[in-house]
Amino acid sequence: MSGIIQEEETMNMSIRHPMNSPSRRMAKLMKSLIPACILALGMAGVTSAQEDNYPTREISLVIPFGPGGIADITARIVGDSLGKKLGKQIVIMNQPGAGGSVAARVALNGEPDGYTLALLSNGTAISVPLFKNLQFDPVADFVPVSSLAYFDFVFVTKADGKFKSLKDVLEAARADPAALNVGTINVGSSQNLAAELFKSTAGVDFTIVPYKGTPDLQVALLGGELDMIIDSQTALKAALQQNQAVAIASSGSARSLLLPDVPTAQEEGVKGFDVTSWNGIFAPAGTPQGVVDKLNAALIEVLADPDIKKRFAELGVVAHSSTPKEIGDRLKADIEKWSKVIKDAGIARQ
Repeated sequence: MSGIIQEEETMNMSIRHPMNSPSRRMAKLMKSLIPACILALGMAGVTSAQEDNYPTREISLVIPFGPGGIADITARIVGDSLGKKLGKQIVIMNQPGAGGSVAARVALNGEPDGYTLALLSNGTAISVPLFKNLQFDPVADFVPVSSLAYFDFVFVTKADGKFKSLKDVLEAARADPAALNVGTINVGSSQNLAAELFKSTAGVDFTIVPYKGTPDLQVALLGGELDMIIDSQTALKAALQQNQAVAIASSGSARSLLLPDVPTAQEEGVKGFDVTSWNGIFAPAGTPQGVVDKLNAALIEVLADPDIKKRFAELGVVAHSSTPKEIGDRLKADIEKWSKVIKDAGIARQ
């Protein structure tokens, strides 16, 4: 009964006090919401206008590598053409160190408005499981825009050495693993992990010898200390052109466009082995979709330019644009891939 009485009293109050009627309360609510709706619509209009007018000033592209490397040179080539396409200068900012954390912090420090972009790579994917305190999450903190370049690694032997094919190397590894030395640059690098993945995928063993840099690696190969090295075509370009060294296989799933006569590791019998290095442009999370779309469309045009393709090829890389989803998915897949390689190889987190 008390519930019925209370309901009757509420109804009577509504009759006695028309201002408390449901219809009047709704009217008051709508009245209070109108300014907020107008403000929201106004802000949406401002955002839309900003996206339509983008860019109105120079754009910074932060890269986690020092000057002179593949990433730096490709970024500058693309940045120059992209700046001309958009009508505003692209400023390259070199911020190496800490597995990409230094560059990421710089890129994430400002507003997510499209005026500070970041170059991420397969090295970024490796940094996630390799570093204990990376201080950024490349998947959560960034949104993908487009890939820029792809390139394979090459398996290289001394030109006058005993190994003339990757099959020769595999046979030697099976016959006497302790006698085979394969060189890469430093532990945790893409090249070093490619060697680890090669061992597990091929089901063979050998000694992986890390060196500080490519120059030391080449000296060791030509001096007979190493039987084979794994590095980028660009890094080994001089030795290959001078016929001091020979590429016996490439690391991708298909033959390199730049080395069409060199078989892949898969063709040489290592089924499922696929290592392709890449880099791409990403924007801080929260960057308006219209800005991302405008950047993506411009990059597709820039990277389709025959002159850009030619200049990239001279560096040993392939110009390769993508949808945002494609390069975003590649980043996620590589994080998972290299996490397993690092764990299986027992490489200590840095």
